[in-house]
Amino acid sequence: MRRILALIPLLAAVALVAALAWPIIEGRNPQELPSVLLDKPVPAFDLPALTPGEPGLASSDLKGKPVLVNVFASWCAPCRAEIPRLMALAGEGVTVYGLAYKDDPEATRRFLDGLGNPYERIGVDRDGRTAIEFGVYGVPETYVIDGNGVIRHRHVGEVTDRVADATLVPLLGELAK
Repeated sequence: MRRILALIPLLAAVALVAALAWPIIEGRNPQELPSVLLDKPVPAFDLPALTPGEPGLASSDLKGKPVLVNVFASWCAPCRAEIPRLMALAGEGVTVYGLAYKDDPEATRRFLDGLGNPYERIGVDRDGRTAIEFGVYGVPETYVIDGNGVIRHRHVGEVTDRVADATLVPLLGELAK
């Protein structure tokens, strides 16, 4: 009986390792968080602007040409790290819209004043409701939206050179055709 009781922790550990390894064994990337909104229209929203007198951001703004929607916050370290790459994309002609997630507008303005502002428009999502509608797990997240306002790709995490060059820019180019 003692031996059987001694095996219980070992069996529990083996079961835990198997459960954690199963997605990898199936060939899924554990870094990918699937989105139920892929190939579906963006959720309806209409957010106020970060700066008074400027346009906010609404779902209707995401039609006409392929764009990026970047969900960010001033308190997010990876968001700070991705600003130079987003600035470069904007400089290359990519339309980048920002969704300021659960952030104080004054803190967001200071963040962008210090690092640069790659966003053509910024919507302030103070309560995070719009981000929830997009299925955001955390910041940063970046969405590729086609010219019809349909979500075509979701990237979770910082937009790095590798992500931009291997995924975002080619997809935007393909969608622009």
